[in-house]
Amino acid sequence: MSEADDDKPKAGLLSRWRRRDDAPAAPEAGEAARRGWLAKLAAGLSRTSSALGRGVADIFAKRKLDADALDALEDILIQADLGLAAATRIREAVGGGRYDKGIEPEAVKAILVEEIARSLEPVARPLEIDANRKPFVVLVVGVNGSGKTTTIGKLAAKFVADGLKVTLAAGDTFRAAAIEQLKIWASRAGADIVAREPGGDAASLAFEALTRAKATGADVLLIDTAGRLQNRAELMSELEKIVRAIKKVDAEAPHATLLALDATVGQNALSQVEIFGRIAGVTGLVMTKLDGTARGGILVAVAEKFGLPVHFIGVGEGVDDLEPFAARDFAAAIAGVSQENS
Repeated sequence: MSEADDDKPKAGLLSRWRRRDDAPAAPEAGEAARRGWLAKLAAGLSRTSSALGRGVADIFAKRKLDADALDALEDILIQADLGLAAATRIREAVGGGRYDKGIEPEAVKAILVEEIARSLEPVARPLEIDANRKPFVVLVVGVNGSGKTTTIGKLAAKFVADGLKVTLAAGDTFRAAAIEQLKIWASRAGADIVAREPGGDAASLAFEALTRAKATGADVLLIDTAGRLQNRAELMSELEKIVRAIKKVDAEAPHATLLALDATVGQNALSQVEIFGRIAGVTGLVMTKLDGTARGGILVAVAEKFGLPVHFIGVGEGVDDLEPFAARDFAAAIAGVSQENS
């Protein structure tokens, strides 16, 4: 999907990033914000880009391209969690027509950007709120510590800023800290919140929250859930119970189920996507915690294997540290290439 296609209005949909007054930002402010975001993204992916940069330089700086060089390249791509499919395709792209010839490391990085972007562009899709489904119910799931509650708070703030009426459901009833954290986010954003004392039944809370959101005319309901390990059957069954409770109020809900993926977990992300997808019907991904220790290459492997939309990526705790996913920006940051040169 092209950036131009993303900007086209869609019947019955509220574009996440279109302000109600459609007032354009000053060009200087917009460019400064973009530079700031790209700098944060580059810093967040510095672990991967540094490892790839060193590897590419060591392989190609002083030798002609041959089978051994391509084998070494494929190895470092797999070590960077890009996955076998992407690594094989990049190997072929670098090697095509260049045997026994020299290739500069920067040229290899440019190929990396193109091939990684090719993997990611089909999944770089915005989260769209269907105005005909009111409230539009977004269920957020993931393992412990994946950033679900913070992501919900950031989304609430951004949706409210866009003129939408938002209700939050503090469905992580196991953690008092999560309930309090979501209350703070709701207060800051000007969103309604449904919460109970810790230890309450999450499914009945979700039922109550959706009932209230419908009664108050909310545009969006964001439901937090307790972190749960994907290999714990009893915890996953609780998630199924929440989904059943929601459907008692609206048979089509949840309208979107977002999986928060911690960017530092590497290959474990693949099993998370598989199991949460099967249990909760995941419709899209948010990658969180791109903080310099991230193993962001795994997003390429996830895209290749599952093809799920990637809606947002987060690089910090602030409300402005969550942005729509842009494939080429991400690809350039992984390869360690400045956007002026990509």
